[in-house]
Amino acid sequence: MPHQDGWAVRGAGAERATETFDRKTDAVQRGREISQNQGTELVIHGRDGQIQSKDSHGHDPFPPKG
Repeated sequence: MPHQDGWAVRGAGAERATETFDRKTDAVQRGREISQNQGTELVIHGRDGQIQSKDSHGHDPFPPKG
């Protein structure tokens, strides 16, 4: 998510950033690593703070049908 120093990785419900990065791609990469390790959902925000995308790495109660 956007941060005063660039981009931040922050856990759900946390007030403080876990890590900050200059580039969004670096923050997304680190967030994805954490999300995969913890089996949680990754939520990616744009510069305006709006959610751009989500990626689930845990138990998905609504998996895609296929």
